[in-house]
Amino acid sequence: MLKAEITTVLGMMSGTSFDGVDAAVLHTDGEQIAGFGPTAFRPYSAAERAVLRAAMGRWPGDPGVEEAAEIVETAHAEVMARFSDVTLAGFHGQTLAHDPAQRRTHQAGAGDVLALVGGIPVVWDFRTSDVRLGGQGAPLAPFYHFALARHIGAEGPVAFLNLGGVGNLTWVDPRKGRPEDAGALLAFDTGPANAPLDDLCHTRLGIARDDGGKLAATGVADPDVVTAFLQDPFFFRQPPKSLDRGFGDMVARVAHLGDADALATLVECAASAVGQAVDFCPEPPARLLVCGGGRHNAHLMATIAAHLPCPVAPVEDVGLDGDMIEAQAFAFLAMRVARGLPTSCPATTGVAAAVGGGQISAP
Repeated sequence: MLKAEITTVLGMMSGTSFDGVDAAVLHTDGEQIAGFGPTAFRPYSAAERAVLRAAMGRWPGDPGVEEAAEIVETAHAEVMARFSDVTLAGFHGQTLAHDPAQRRTHQAGAGDVLALVGGIPVVWDFRTSDVRLGGQGAPLAPFYHFALARHIGAEGPVAFLNLGGVGNLTWVDPRKGRPEDAGALLAFDTGPANAPLDDLCHTRLGIARDDGGKLAATGVADPDVVTAFLQDPFFFRQPPKSLDRGFGDMVARVAHLGDADALATLVECAASAVGQAVDFCPEPPARLLVCGGGRHNAHLMATIAAHLPCPVAPVEDVGLDGDMIEAQAFAFLAMRVARGLPTSCPATTGVAAAVGGGQISAP
């Protein structure tokens, strides 16, 4: 195990959007953040994305998984080669299948391969231990959010909202001593966010997204659709909770609306879900700090702000990089694993007790 000293760690993350590999250096001892280092992005090619998408939902040994793993390992090895003077690396891998109800999860890519190629220890397989102990295996970023809240000097509760395909919220009380302490964290999915917006843009308009929410801003939300959406049992369940594959019918719910009104309705659904989620927080947060791609959607951000009693701002307002927080999180978690510290707890994943995930591969 590593000592409790500031270490230069590389974190790497490849999300379910299959856009590519984010990589970021963090200077940390696994408890505090001493500073941020360089970052990089390695996009997947169209051919690589096709192989990865074809392997979605598959488990080790299934057709196509070995080819997907080779792509993941190659891309990450290329990213690692861009960094020097790094002592340790955290490698999330590419999630292909996730079934916490059956206590199993599958992230393609082997850390021992990257340790051999990169010449440094690599921490990987972060989710398996949590899932085996009855947790959801996600989200894992909240322990890093706790450190971020302290790093930015928050004196009371704050919340981090990641707006990806779905929204997920982390409420943090930085007054607590450790992230695993009772009352320090609460983390859970809020509801659908970017995914239905992007799906509608792709299927109806042939574009990737509604840039800035400009088209949605010209529309009017259908209150009947929003009301029906908010009656889903998911919104009444106590957190922690995760969506998994829920709400896949959002585009169908607005099929009767024109493009602008449909997008406006989906934005209102996402924002209303965030508003309801904040009601579950033990104390109202002083502010909501937003990361993920959805923070670039000005209309979504304004609509969320209209549902909340606290200021809403992108994390850049407090000097953070909203595109690299997840990569930094796996650098932070890698250091915690190397020190034998927990990486999740009941309030973040629903696991039975605080648990340290990950295995370490030596070069």
